Amino acid sequence: MTHSMPISARGFLVLVAALCMAQVSLAQSRPAPAAAKSSPAAGGDLPAMGVVEWLERMHAAARQRSYVGTFVVSAPAGNLSSARIWHVCEGDLQMERIEALSGPPRSTFRRNDQVVTFLPDSKVVKREKRENLEIFPNLSGAPDSSIADSYGVRAIGKDRVAGFDTDVVQIEPRDGLRFGYRVWSERRSGLVVKLQTLDRDNKVIEQSAFSELQLDAPVKVHALAQMMGSTAGYRVEKSELERTTAEREGWALGKPVSGFRPVSSFRRPMGGDGLGHTMQWTFTDGLATVSLFIEPYDAQRKPEEVLLALGATYTLTRRLTGKDGDWWLTAVGEVPPQTLDAFAQNLVRAR
Repeated sequence: MTHSMPISARGFLVLVAALCMAQVSLAQSRPAPAAAKSSPAAGGDLPAMGVVEWLERMHAAARQRSYVGTFVVSAPAGNLSSARIWHVCEGDLQMERIEALSGPPRSTFRRNDQVVTFLPDSKVVKREKRENLEIFPNLSGAPDSSIADSYGVRAIGKDRVAGFDTDVVQIEPRDGLRFGYRVWSERRSGLVVKLQTLDRDNKVIEQSAFSELQLDAPVKVHALAQMMGSTAGYRVEKSELERTTAEREGWALGKPVSGFRPVSSFRRPMGGDGLGHTMQWTFTDGLATVSLFIEPYDAQRKPEEVLLALGATYTLTRRLTGKDGDWWLTAVGEVPPQTLDAFAQNLVRAR
């Protein structure tokens, strides 16, 4: 069954494509999507570039421009969340501050791959390491040509967002197990300022946009670093991640999911002696990402197998049976449900 949950205040330009997979070739069998009523007129003098070139431009802008802005995420059901973002670049150093403006108070700071989250209500600070920044495009590195195997792109036209002139393109999946995207990028820099996630019928299932934006804002690295380190009065909790491999943990995919490759595997203690650990196995098609969380099955918790929907993000939970006992899988991704099901169906205990 499917449960609908309120959309949360997620980090900024979280590619509304942060988790996906596929293999049902529909792109050529269905008509070209019609532009939304709010979309600009097609045509104009947009550069003639392929999907990889457009993503390279957006990727570079997200890592080279400093800015301050208010970012809003909404879904058709009426769910709405917003956050204030400060982003600064100095050479290879990336720093961010994301202040939730809706829901429980929360402040998140990033210094490259180091992430610190302040939870004022509980007086807790969570420290962790993340290899991928949640920015659009959500890429672990520069885009490569393999992305074109899963996505195509077409120029739609021009528009204005938060006072900035933008180019508008539509990134279209080549099969039915990935979402499509309509992207507004600031004309001079390529910075993404608005993003719509589209289902197979070309309907908007989630929208993200800056309602206000200041480019090249005077954000200071040392000021953000000082705030990031001010943990007095908070209990600091550090996430204990250990790099591993799925093979070492005894897991494999019986059949690869088309277009997706594994990029990382980590394990972390579940808490307490003898309670085992959780493995996180992450896959990407170069643009979208799927994360599989696997842990020993605990009958006392009486977990329920469900499919949860949160805007464009789906979460699937399922009980797995292996030679050495039962396991609990949580698959998460901003992908169609059949994508997560394909991963779950092909996940096998390798020992």
